[in-house]
Amino acid sequence: MSEPIHIRQSIVVRSRPDVLYRLALEPKRRARWDPNLTRAEYEGGDGRLANNARVRFKFSRRLLGLAFTAKYGQLQAPLRGGWESVRHVGPLERLTQGWTFKAIPGGTEVTLTVNGRVRYKWVRRPVERVLQNMVGTTLLELQRQVDAQGAQLIEDMGREMQKRQQEEKKAAREAAKAARRKR
Repeated sequence: MSEPIHIRQSIVVRSRPDVLYRLALEPKRRARWDPNLTRAEYEGGDGRLANNARVRFKFSRRLLGLAFTAKYGQLQAPLRGGWESVRHVGPLERLTQGWTFKAIPGGTEVTLTVNGRVRYKWVRRPVERVLQNMVGTTLLELQRQVDAQGAQLIEDMGREMQKRQQEEKKAAREAAKAARRKR
């Protein structure tokens, strides 16, 4: 019995929807920045982003190095687009990926949706975990590609906050120690 998997994550990126649309959906551009893909290229001679265009993808070794063919569909530049696997992808009967780009003040809200159908129930959880990680890293890398300085700033702020919290914990422990000594 096949089991469905639905994953949806959003992130706000400081860029225009048309720039993000091309980065996310153009196979050659996508292969340059997405660590989950080692190869992405059009199948056949046309080689342009259009509905029903076929693309060959190859995942990285972390994703078992699976290679598959997908067909683009629901392309509405620069608002949304996606693809669907033509045949099964490893343990998945079907794999689809959809992108939506919603312009908001200060940037674009990017939503990545991945749907799959696992062939065997016992493999659902590990495959879902792998796909969840893939979606997260893809969105983070898209943000880094567009806004490398902003992503570095966010990482630095996260490290500073973690360091500050550790210092506060240490100070609280020392204060508690000092209070116990006074008794």
